[in-house]
Amino acid sequence: MPRHLKDIVLGLDDNLEEKLQLLSPGFASYRILRKSVDARGRVPKWILSLDVYAPTETPPVENHDVSKVSLSKKLLPVIIIGAGPAGLFAALRLTERGIPCRLIEQGSIAPVRMRSITDHWRYGKLHPQNNVCFGEGGAGLYSDGKLITRIKSPHIPYVLNRLVKFGAPAEIEYLANPHVGSDKIRRVIPPLRNYLRAEGCEVLFDTKVSGLLYEGTTVTGVELADKTQMKGSAVVLATGHSATDILAHLYESGVTFEGKSFAVGLRIEHPQKEIDHLQYGDYAGHPQLGAANYRVADHDDKTGIGVYSFCMCPGGYVIASSTEPDGIVSNGMSNYARSSPFANAAIVVSIDHSTYFGNDILGGLKFRRELERAAHGMVLAAGGTKEFPVQSVHNFSRRMAGPALPSSSPSGVVSARLDTLLPEAIYTRIVKSLERFNHKLPGFISPHAQLHGVESRTSCPIRIPRNPETFQSVSHSGLYPTGEGAGYAGGITSAAVDGVRVAEAFIASL
Repeated sequence: MPRHLKDIVLGLDDNLEEKLQLLSPGFASYRILRKSVDARGRVPKWILSLDVYAPTETPPVENHDVSKVSLSKKLLPVIIIGAGPAGLFAALRLTERGIPCRLIEQGSIAPVRMRSITDHWRYGKLHPQNNVCFGEGGAGLYSDGKLITRIKSPHIPYVLNRLVKFGAPAEIEYLANPHVGSDKIRRVIPPLRNYLRAEGCEVLFDTKVSGLLYEGTTVTGVELADKTQMKGSAVVLATGHSATDILAHLYESGVTFEGKSFAVGLRIEHPQKEIDHLQYGDYAGHPQLGAANYRVADHDDKTGIGVYSFCMCPGGYVIASSTEPDGIVSNGMSNYARSSPFANAAIVVSIDHSTYFGNDILGGLKFRRELERAAHGMVLAAGGTKEFPVQSVHNFSRRMAGPALPSSSPSGVVSARLDTLLPEAIYTRIVKSLERFNHKLPGFISPHAQLHGVESRTSCPIRIPRNPETFQSVSHSGLYPTGEGAGYAGGITSAAVDGVRVAEAFIASL
């Protein structure tokens, strides 16, 4: 049996193997289970948990193999709509288990999609099916590759293992804050796609689903934009948080919806050196540490309203993520090296659906759309076309106009009065929380900090309720709402896990 060592403290310049020789003399090998940086004291340090093996022991190889299902009869393929994390991992799990499936994506393969994204960022040419939200890889998985999750699931090791299998860095299986990066995730998705096809999963790109096929309240397949109909043994809906057209079809078809709380706000950007100094002090810039990140939160117990950072991107870029030509949506990304001189994060306010929208189930979608159009209107009023509306944090708090600061955004920026963009209650709450964040991290309100509008796609503001045991829609059998767009995930890992869970739920139904 290996010796398990927990919470081993390692200095930034210490050698791990020398440390292990002291703790476990004569060890032959080791396997890191978890690694994180502790920057709470004056000197940052690594905290590790690992298994140490003697010369007579062999470290296990974790393959997370799954068994094939024995089918008594031929099945129509399970149809999966959307090739984001939820759809890809639903297809992967079904394929590995021997279940026929067909994956349909309205956007293109990764290289084609990236060219369209570049055209959008640089020239303002938005492709309706190929953008940061649509296309192979989906929204979060392709734009950044952060794998941090707060969910607890036995499927997490499987998801991380498969990402490594298809080319992600092996360290994601043990780092406390695993991150693949926008550049490396592009190399992971094509091998995954090729594996699915080689194993018999039909993968269709540039193929738009316009609606579902019904027999009473049972979903039996899909109809494509060209009127082609495809029958399936089930339909997995993994369309993401921005596919409003298919959501509208489902709503009009009587599929049960409910309003879901979400969050909106702005994206703040600092020089990365400032964040490094806030977190690491005199050790900022140490080669073992890399670009520092942060997480801040401020909760009002009286109102229940929270303000928090979301999708923090050290050494990253602020990127345009709209899906309509008359809307502005901010998002963040970073490459694996996190080498940009800027750090950014969304600062968002929680929106309680019932408080803001009452019984209007689609109220959150409408509100989101209005904010994005208003942000676009600010850009046009400032003489821009594709840029982000920005305002320094100081001017935002003081309700003042002022010049734009430097930004990482490849789309450019124009000065705007973001203090007038958000509803007054949300604006006031952000200002108060920024002050509290500055108290926790002195220097957070910096002369060089700038806000970008508008952060509106943190999650989908609706949920498609499903049976907690069968994972099928409560109103329509054969329909498996999955991932962020259906209201059951909040990031890459949780969406992928949900895809696996839905796949297993379908298999259980057999």
